[in-house]
Amino acid sequence: MGTLRQMEYLLAVVEEESFTRAAHRLSVSQATLSHQLKALEEAVGQPLVERLPGRVLPTQMGREYLPHAITALRSAAAARRAVMTGHDGEPVSLRLAVLPSLAAGVLPGAIRAWRDTHPDAEVSMLEFLDGDRLPREMLRGVADLAVGPVPDGWPGEVYPLYREELVVVLPADDVCADVTGTPLDLALLADRDWVLHSESNPLASLVLQACARAGFTPRAAVSTHHPAAAVRLAAAGLGPALVPRASVSDDVAVTWRVPRPEVGCDLAAYTRGPAAPHVMAFVRALGGTELGR
Repeated sequence: MGTLRQMEYLLAVVEEESFTRAAHRLSVSQATLSHQLKALEEAVGQPLVERLPGRVLPTQMGREYLPHAITALRSAAAARRAVMTGHDGEPVSLRLAVLPSLAAGVLPGAIRAWRDTHPDAEVSMLEFLDGDRLPREMLRGVADLAVGPVPDGWPGEVYPLYREELVVVLPADDVCADVTGTPLDLALLADRDWVLHSESNPLASLVLQACARAGFTPRAAVSTHHPAAAVRLAAAGLGPALVPRASVSDDVAVTWRVPRPEVGCDLAAYTRGPAAPHVMAFVRALGGTELGR
C-alpha cells in the first residue's frame, strides 16, 4: 500500500525527524514531500507521522508500517542490483557512498584501475559531508560499497584499507613553516586562531582530540566542510589547519608538516552483506592504489 517513493519519503522524515531536513536529503521541495506523505497516509487510511514542536515522530500506525516499508525498499534495491548485471555476468554500474573529505586521495586511482577491467561500467558516487550519515545511508541500501572511517558495530562486511594521516598546513612564509620535514609540535600553535572543520565532518573530532593531547583547545577563526577550502584559508593566513595530505595541492602557496602528536583515521570499505565479485574487484583496486606518499 503506497509507492516505493512514498515509502522512501516516510523513512526520510522519520529518520530526520523533520520535513525540512528530509526534503533537503531527498533533494525535493518540502511541498512535494508533504503532498506525497499525505497521499501515503490516505492510502493507508491513518496518519503515519505526528508533528510536534521541533520534531516529527511516527504515530503508532507509522511505527507498525515502517518495517514493511523498509523491507519493500530493500527488496527493490536488490532487484535493481540484479537487473544491473549484464548477460555475461558483468555489472553495468557501481554505486559508491563516500566521505570526500577523507577518501579523496584514494578514489580517483581506484576508479581508474577498476574501469580498466570494467570499461563498459559506470561509477556513481554519493558524497556525504556528515560522517554519521554514511553508515545510516548504507544500511538503507543506497550504494553497493561505502568508503570512510570504520563504523562501530557494523553488521555487514568490513575491508580495512589504510590509515589517512593528517598534516599541518601553514602559509609558505609562516615562522613554523620549517622545510626540513621535522614534525611540528602542535603546542607551538596553541595561541593561534585555527581553520577548523565543521562539526559534522569526521575530521573535526580528530583535530580536537589531537589538540587536546597537545594541551589546548583550538580557537576557530573560520570553519569549513571542505579540506581543500581549509588549505586555501590557511594559505590566506587565517590560521593553521589539519587536513589529509591528499588535500594539499601544489598550486596553493602553503607548507605542510607532520604534526606531533600524529593525527590519523583508519579507513575501510564496507558493505551490507557479502560483496559481489565486481564490488570485491573495486575493493582490491582501493587497496592497490598508490597514494603518492
